[in-house]
Amino acid sequence: MALHVFVAMPYGVKEGIDFNRVYAELIRPALESEGFEVFRADEEESAGDIRTDMFQELLLADVVVADLSIDNPNVWYELGVRHALRARGVIPIASRQGPMPFDVYTDRKLRYRIKEGAPDPQYVQEDRRALGAMVKETVAAWHGRKSSPVYHLLPYLKEPDWKTLRVGDVGEVWEKQAEWERRVATARAKQRAGDVVLLAEEAPAQALRREAHFLAAKTLRQLNQPSFALEQIDKALDLDPTDLPAMQEKGILLGRLGRYEEAREWLKALARAHPDDAETCGLLGRLQKDSWISSWRKPGATPQTLRDEAKAEIYTLEEAVDAYAAGFRQDPRHYYSGINALTLLYVAWHLTGQDEAWALRMELEGGVGWAVRSALSKETNDFKDFWARVTLADLELLSSDAPAIEKAYAHALAAAESNAFALNSSWQQLDMLRALGFRTDEVNAALRVIDRALTRLAAPWRPEKIFLFSGHMIDTPDRERIRFPAHMTDEAAAAIAARIAELGGGTQDLALCEGASGGDLLFAQAALDRGLRVELRLPFEEAEFLEKSVAFAGAEWVERYYHVKSSERTKVLEMPQELGPTPPQRDPYERANLWQLYTALAGGPDRVRFIALWDGEKSGKPGGTDHMIDAVRKRSGRVSIIDAKTLLGQTRTTEGGETGS
Repeated sequence: MALHVFVAMPYGVKEGIDFNRVYAELIRPALESEGFEVFRADEEESAGDIRTDMFQELLLADVVVADLSIDNPNVWYELGVRHALRARGVIPIASRQGPMPFDVYTDRKLRYRIKEGAPDPQYVQEDRRALGAMVKETVAAWHGRKSSPVYHLLPYLKEPDWKTLRVGDVGEVWEKQAEWERRVATARAKQRAGDVVLLAEEAPAQALRREAHFLAAKTLRQLNQPSFALEQIDKALDLDPTDLPAMQEKGILLGRLGRYEEAREWLKALARAHPDDAETCGLLGRLQKDSWISSWRKPGATPQTLRDEAKAEIYTLEEAVDAYAAGFRQDPRHYYSGINALTLLYVAWHLTGQDEAWALRMELEGGVGWAVRSALSKETNDFKDFWARVTLADLELLSSDAPAIEKAYAHALAAAESNAFALNSSWQQLDMLRALGFRTDEVNAALRVIDRALTRLAAPWRPEKIFLFSGHMIDTPDRERIRFPAHMTDEAAAAIAARIAELGGGTQDLALCEGASGGDLLFAQAALDRGLRVELRLPFEEAEFLEKSVAFAGAEWVERYYHVKSSERTKVLEMPQELGPTPPQRDPYERANLWQLYTALAGGPDRVRFIALWDGEKSGKPGGTDHMIDAVRKRSGRVSIIDAKTLLGQTRTTEGGETGS
């Protein structure tokens, strides 16, 4: 979604300057040409209080442009409010000559030229470019120097949480936010990480974009796609490099990618910067634990070999214990760290036959038990704490008998609410203990409880390969340059079907496309013919989509659409229903292409097979075929291009026209 710029300036003609013309001829076109959404308080068309509307925009806008050409008290007041509550994002501009007032003297500023009270026609294009570039640079350097003199002079002053900056009864901004958050929550519940990635780009405020990229990363990690998740967390950190949860998530993802040394240094630096943070200590413990497991858990190794190798790496295990124990000491509410430290101490005892850390073990047993029971005391009829319950079950596992352990895990799973991620987390821990032969009967008793719960869950279908398609529509009657004439249909259909076959498309695969006349429907039908599941992702609601993208090509294509749709292996998703209306300044077709691209990548970049029916003309836009090709190739997906110009050449038989072949 476009970044928002609020303009604080006088209205009408003041001191010989027509500020309405300055806004209309200089400021607004300069910013809109760079893709920004521009707002001035007098443009609000609703019946609300203009002062209330102005305050809301002033506080939430990504950038404020303040025209200080004259000493207007309203503009100075608005600038002061922004400086007091936001540390960055102000650009002063002026047509006045001479120095700026002292309190904004050090700010970056732009001087524009006027003639006869309006932007000087000789320089207006140059001034527009300069203003657009300055705003872009300000956004790019968001976390550099603080532009507010208040925050610059008071370095320990912190901005208020942007969600606390709600002004009066202003509804539109917050209604957009609530609707956006609802769609993100729905996408996460459905485990549609691709939807979350796209919605992150369309968040109505910069703070929401950071939050959405963070949520997308967590969702992708839960879907076991750490590489694509890392891209999202890096985007979140680009928006706020100081965000601790995002930095912690990056440490987790580096570990999941097997980049243990890099992850270790990242988390150690984080721990030095936040020495009192229990979560960071716990993550260091998790990293050391994963590193230890990867050192001995090899496919095909005998149980005795696994135990011998695990024992040989006991020092790595001990480092994990130390980090986990430090986290629990920092915050006893962080019982996750405590139970992991305690469990690994028991494992070390099991592997070495020596209980050298018995004092720490006894300390942790008492501490974890107290912390978990304290958490469970806060349960209500509406809130059941799975993680506290399963931690108590993990505690029972270390010393109780099988019936008590089964009872404890059953009690925990009653609060799991079909959370496959939570169940798998517990299963993986138990499976690790089973591999080492730790309390075999008791561990198997716990695994039986979790296996039954997992069996009851309908595991989501995951395709082996994801076939993504982008291709030309049938040419409209008024198209000047021939690209996909109707008589090229048979050649295109044969070429697409051949590519799907070459790439091994079959019944365990998924095909994604929009469903327009031409390449999309030919691809969808070819995919169905080979047994693939098909998702048609429409940029508009179906009736509008058929009118714009199918029916113009003739009744034959409408019939093709309904034939594809009628298959039991076809699912139709309408973008406005799934993601909400297309934001202003965004092309619905490009948005739908990005929706498909992110969905495919969220399934695993190595699973993507991208087929493009393309004439090689580059759009240079996000969502264009060239962008999709580059995005898939960058992530090691496979790209197969069908040259539309070659197909067109095969149908040409005379200089003045074409016929089918």
